[in-house]
Amino acid sequence: MPDSTQPHQAAPLVTSLLEELAAAHRVGTTFKGWDGKPARVAPETLVAVLAAMGVDVSSDAVIERALADVERAPWRSVLPDVVVVRRSDTEPVTLHTPAGAEVELWVVDEDGLRHNGTVGEATQTMTVDGQDLERREGRIPGELPLGWHTLHASVEGQESSCTFVVTPDRLSTTAALMDRRSWGLMAQLYSVRSAGSWGIGDLADLGQLARATADRGGDFVLVNPLHAAEPTPPVEPSPYLPTTRRFFHPLYLRIEDIPEYSRLDHAARARVDELAAGFEQANTAADLLDRDSSYAAKLEALELLFAVERPEQRQHGFDAYRSRQGQGLTDFALWSTLAETFEPGARAWDDVGRPGSQGAREFAERHAERIEFHAWLQWLLDEQLQEAQLTATGVGMTIGVVHDLAVGVHPSGADAWALQDVLASGISVGAPPDMFNQHGQDWSQPPWHPRRLAASGYAAFRDMLRNILTHAGGIRVDHILGLFRLWWIPQGQAPGAGAYVYYDHQALIGILALEAERAGAIVIGEDLGVFEPGVQEYLAERGIFGTSILWFEQDEDGPLAPETYRAACLTTVTVHDLPPSAGYLEGEHVVLREELGLLSRPVEEEQAEDRAVQEKFFRLLRERGLLGEAPGLQQTVEALHAFIGQTPSVLLGVALADAVGERRTQNQPGTDDEYPNWRIPLADAGGRAVLVGDLAGNERFASLIAALGLPSGN
Repeated sequence: MPDSTQPHQAAPLVTSLLEELAAAHRVGTTFKGWDGKPARVAPETLVAVLAAMGVDVSSDAVIERALADVERAPWRSVLPDVVVVRRSDTEPVTLHTPAGAEVELWVVDEDGLRHNGTVGEATQTMTVDGQDLERREGRIPGELPLGWHTLHASVEGQESSCTFVVTPDRLSTTAALMDRRSWGLMAQLYSVRSAGSWGIGDLADLGQLARATADRGGDFVLVNPLHAAEPTPPVEPSPYLPTTRRFFHPLYLRIEDIPEYSRLDHAARARVDELAAGFEQANTAADLLDRDSSYAAKLEALELLFAVERPEQRQHGFDAYRSRQGQGLTDFALWSTLAETFEPGARAWDDVGRPGSQGAREFAERHAERIEFHAWLQWLLDEQLQEAQLTATGVGMTIGVVHDLAVGVHPSGADAWALQDVLASGISVGAPPDMFNQHGQDWSQPPWHPRRLAASGYAAFRDMLRNILTHAGGIRVDHILGLFRLWWIPQGQAPGAGAYVYYDHQALIGILALEAERAGAIVIGEDLGVFEPGVQEYLAERGIFGTSILWFEQDEDGPLAPETYRAACLTTVTVHDLPPSAGYLEGEHVVLREELGLLSRPVEEEQAEDRAVQEKFFRLLRERGLLGEAPGLQQTVEALHAFIGQTPSVLLGVALADAVGERRTQNQPGTDDEYPNWRIPLADAGGRAVLVGDLAGNERFASLIAALGLPSGN
């Protein structure tokens, strides 16, 4: 439907039938190269991308028929695949019916109430497959509530239906925060430990972290994605390459907080306590984290807890959880059982087949208890996530826990198996070449198939968001630009040999806003990088907070003045893909990239440019009276935070690493095994481990928060 805020999409360069067909399927035929100049997508890339969409382009004659099909496809169905509207939307719904047919139109809302619509006269006619058809406009009553409804049409007594989604014009949760300023900690939860952790930060530590933040006047804690990884060690260390984005990682469970722990028999209790004691030294170690050892120990303990008979009330709670989660949980638990039974790529996976196949059903029958175990783990996570959020709001936070949503999933993971009907195969997601990476990036994640996802009524997208937001005060969407377009890379090709595929962003953003509105949560979009004109404005108009990082807020004239920053925005000094501020100021990111062979020019030139950029910021800080002539490292870090405190941004984020003086990089983009990404525990400037219980008395933490200049009680 028309939308004046829709981002501008440059008209594709149509010089061939192939490019015309690509444009018809919303595949970009040009893109901006690393040098800023327009570049043309190679024909072989268009062929591969269209093939991944299920479009045959084997000859010019086939392409001509495919072009005709694009025009005729909507006419072959009475109703669209799905209709997603804003609450105030008055645009009609397009119907295609036999000429002169009697048509009845109505909506049944989530409560089962019927709302009758009207159908106008024909606006266009076409003969398709030998049948004379009419295009007609259907009008839906404007009083429909927000939610997931069903649109029905009856044509000469033959009924059809589709999903009808009414989304908010603008998130009310955003408006509620615009008259006050809030700050929060940004933390990699796995790195934040306590004396009771099993070597890895967990959900009980998240509750403690929320308390420590609230004690300093903070309103939220933004954590890394808590998505599930592999069901057994070894597990992928990157929280941004999960097996699923809907379900959570049992690694984050606090074993002793599970009710069944108190009902263990003597021998089992002794074994669990022995396992916990094995991590006492690991909790205070500052060297690399060992997820696999922690997870293996927790799984052994969880096996013992699962064997404990559950009281009737507990069993009822578990059964109710499984019922609410439905087939999605069943499929995830089945995949988890398959993944711990068979090696990746083993022929047994082919024997089992797709979800719902006879092979999958037979396997599930033979492994029902193990499937129940994996579903039970998710129930425990649901309970502890709820407790963490209740702790956060109970100590005065207005937002609480903000979860992070990764861009995609592992190509061999649970979602790739269970959601294969709505994911594109033979394709991975990444980024085209740019000034920062002239080779481009391949994130090895399968993208949503835009047409199939819409045909499914966006159910998988909705269910993912709903589960994450169940016990959350907010969600940060990594690379939210991917809801507008994604860079598709054909399998086996270099990252630069890709093309942009455009999505129905109005539907995706609308559904995101709807699920957040229902959860009473805020949405923060990581809207950095290369994007088209109008994207940030559209997100803001829907009530989605943007993201600003101090070091990136500059133009050809230098750093931007603080008052020019956006108000509806999360503004921070740093981000997890940069070193903590202490390390960044001393150029450790340049040294690290030089050591890893990631620089494309001499290190001396890189260091000189880095110092020059920093000096421009220091000059502005001195002009603002925030920085003296010879400040120490800590004073400079605090001055940078004082600077973002002068912006109008209503959300300010403080990296926990900055708050305690940590210098080491959590993630070095462009590396895998070359650097221990996502395995750095929280430590102070002297390299000593910092536990969450230490934060209350941490003077550096208190001093940095004071530098923001916000009232301690907000």
